[in-house]
Amino acid sequence: MRTLICGSIAYDNIMVFQGRFKDHILPDQIHILNVAFLVPTLRREFGGCAGNIAYNLRLLGGEPLIMATIGEDAAAYIKRLDDLELPRNFVRQLNNSLTAQAFITTDLDDNQITAFHPGAMNFSHLNHISDWMNVGLAIVAPDGREGMLQHAHELFEHQIPFMFDPGQGLPMFSGPELLNFVQMATYVAVNDYEGKLLEERTGRKIEALAELVKALIVTRGAAGSVIYTGGQRLDIPCVKASEVVDPTGCGDAFRSGLLYGIATGRDWQTIGQIASVMGAIKISSRGGQNHAASRHEIAEIYRRHFGADLW
Repeated sequence: MRTLICGSIAYDNIMVFQGRFKDHILPDQIHILNVAFLVPTLRREFGGCAGNIAYNLRLLGGEPLIMATIGEDAAAYIKRLDDLELPRNFVRQLNNSLTAQAFITTDLDDNQITAFHPGAMNFSHLNHISDWMNVGLAIVAPDGREGMLQHAHELFEHQIPFMFDPGQGLPMFSGPELLNFVQMATYVAVNDYEGKLLEERTGRKIEALAELVKALIVTRGAAGSVIYTGGQRLDIPCVKASEVVDPTGCGDAFRSGLLYGIATGRDWQTIGQIASVMGAIKISSRGGQNHAASRHEIAEIYRRHFGADLW
C-alpha cells in the first residue's frame, strides 16, 4: 500500500551541549533570559518529518510517497532522495526560498532547544492531493500551517485514511482547528506533552478525543507509549536501545512503524511494538536518517524483545 507522507523536508543543524540546560537556566530569572551554550561540534543532517518518516518506512519495506516543498538550496537533498529511490513526484522545488532548516541543541539529559526556519515549507499548500495518486493511507505531519489544514481537508474529501501528527506545529492551531483535525483524521499521534496541550486547547480529555478516531497514540519516551483504540488502552513498552546517542527524529521513526503496521493490517499491539523497535533503532544513531537497519535486523530486534516473528 502506498503511503502519502505530507510534511517537511529540512536540513537539521545539530549541536550537542556538553552540560545540562537546567544548570544554566535559573527559574526565577527567565524573564531576563540570556544564555549561550558552547557546542564543540556541529553537524548538518538530512531531516524534516516527511524525509525522516519516508526514510524509516522504506527500511521497513513500505511504499512512501513524499509530498513536500523545498528551496533553491536543496540539490544535496534531491540527490539523496534519488539515491534512496524515494519518489519525488510531489516534492516541489521553489526559487527565491531556502529549504526549511532546524537548529537543534541537545544537552546531556537529551533535552532539546530548537530554532526552526520554515523557508519553502511555508508554501506547502501549493501541493494538492487527488485520487489519481493511488494512495491507501497518509499522514499529515508538521508542515506549513496552510498546507496542514489544506491537506487534511483534501484527504478527508477524497476519503483517504490519514494520521494527524501535529508535532511541534501544534501551537499554530486554535482549539476548534485542532478538534476539526481530529474529527477528520482516522488516527492521531502525539507525544505526552503534545497530548496535554491538545487536551488544553480542545477542552477534551485524551480518552474523549480517542473516541473520535480509530486509534490515538501517545508516546512517552523511555516510558513507552499508550494506544487508545476501541475503548481500550494498550500500554506498549519501550524497546531498550543498544545505545542512547541522539533523540533527533525518534518520533518520526516511531510513526513510520505505526504507518507500516496499519498499511499491512497488523493488530494494534503489534503496531505499537513495531513502532517501538523503530524508535530504539533510530536513537542509537546520530541524525534522523543515518541508521541503516535491514529488514532482517529489524525482525531480529522485534523477536528478541517480543518473542514473535515480524514477517
